[in-house]
Amino acid sequence: MASQDRRSRRAVVAAGIGTVVEYYDLTVYAYLAVVVSPLFFPSDDPTASLLSSLAVFASAYLMRPIGGIFFGRLGDRFGRKRALLVSVILMGVGTTLMALLPTYAAVGVLAPILLVIARLLQGFSAGGELGGARRRGEVHMCIVAHRSHPGPALETTTSPA
Repeated sequence: MASQDRRSRRAVVAAGIGTVVEYYDLTVYAYLAVVVSPLFFPSDDPTASLLSSLAVFASAYLMRPIGGIFFGRLGDRFGRKRALLVSVILMGVGTTLMALLPTYAAVGVLAPILLVIARLLQGFSAGGELGGARRRGEVHMCIVAHRSHPGPALETTTSPA
């Protein structure tokens, strides 16, 4: 029983850390969109550059359901742990690619194309992480909470009139 609780705790902590890192990455990109936009989308109109940068930010969300379907099937075939490992590695590849991208001044139109590819890869892998680690952590949190507070999950109480 103690080893099961330890595994449950580790799964909850891992899911929490993964969620924090994911949202940190999203927040940093959103805040830095003002900096990124002129480097990857130079234009006479700064608003157009910023909107282009934010469109790339949003593109990652289009890939999440596709990643969820892909990694869900991968997890069904080869196990959730392997699917989660592949999705985490792909997220690292996408993030590293973004960090090493040349700017528009260096490679021209290839820079925004590579930026979109990196964001799509991040969104794809985030869809796999959502189905794997986070769901596993939430299930373990529910089980642990139920063990520590047995009884119905929702209680209705009536107050005396």
